[in-house]
Amino acid sequence: MKKLFKFLAYALGALILLVAAGAAFIYFRGIPNYPYAPTPEIQALKVNPDSVRVERGAKIASLLCNECHKNPETGRLTGRIMLDLPKEFGTVASLNITRDPKHGIGAWTDGELYYFLRTGIRKDGSWAPPTMPKFPLMADEDIYSVIAWLRSPSPQLEADSKEYPPNNYNMFIKFLGHVAFFPPELPAQPIVIPDTLDQIALGRYVADALCSCYACHSADFTKQDALNPEKSFMYYGGGNPMLDTEGNTVPTANITFDKETGIGDWTIEQFRDAVKNNKNPRGGLLHYPMFPHTTLSDTEVDAVYAFLKTVPPLKNAVARYTGK
Repeated sequence: MKKLFKFLAYALGALILLVAAGAAFIYFRGIPNYPYAPTPEIQALKVNPDSVRVERGAKIASLLCNECHKNPETGRLTGRIMLDLPKEFGTVASLNITRDPKHGIGAWTDGELYYFLRTGIRKDGSWAPPTMPKFPLMADEDIYSVIAWLRSPSPQLEADSKEYPPNNYNMFIKFLGHVAFFPPELPAQPIVIPDTLDQIALGRYVADALCSCYACHSADFTKQDALNPEKSFMYYGGGNPMLDTEGNTVPTANITFDKETGIGDWTIEQFRDAVKNNKNPRGGLLHYPMFPHTTLSDTEVDAVYAFLKTVPPLKNAVARYTGK
């Protein structure tokens, strides 16, 4: 028996040392680097920044970029302290995406922007942390539109040298960067925007690929699948404990069509009013981090409604945030 206890003690000690060594490796290594490996086609990419693309890109930016990158003092997209990230992520600042060639993205090529938006990998091999979304399912044309908008003369993007000190990521983000989040693969085939006549496919595209609604409206950021969103834990079942800009916890809503705990009794008009105007049909307004998606067309919102009706309903009662 003594030999058994001695063996178990040695085994436990070895395990503790192994865990400590692994933790030290992650801590000192930080966010992993990855090979920068764009295809020749991506390297040679030149996006024609025509007015249609710029307009479409501005619309997408209003949904995906502006809330995170807008400096509240200047309105330019020089970044801000992300007060609305989960507390476990610590203090993180978004980066400067203005046309400044040194502090922003003014010196990036179209191919570098495309590759980064898809994978999160910069040309020096550094990888954007889990707090920065990647867009592996977005249509090629929409990626081109974002790039066209980034090249546009929008006042938000005017070259500005403002930037925050480099992020000193905490152990939690470093850990996620090693075990839970990895650069998504480049699409094997071109991705196109579904035809408006295929309402469910269009709704799935807008909800999953364009706006990544599932990312907030699932239950856990660490249990999501960017390439197969439907495999994410509690897909559209809500309950993800997000923060507003004052640090209050705002659980995301269950937006499956469960009649008791979801939106199964919402009409399409009520859903449209919630998405575009932040109005809750049960009374009052929806709270940040939900914001009015005014640039989405009724066609797109109605398509999302039709798509969500096909998502398996989940019974998950989420306490509504009422403000403080």
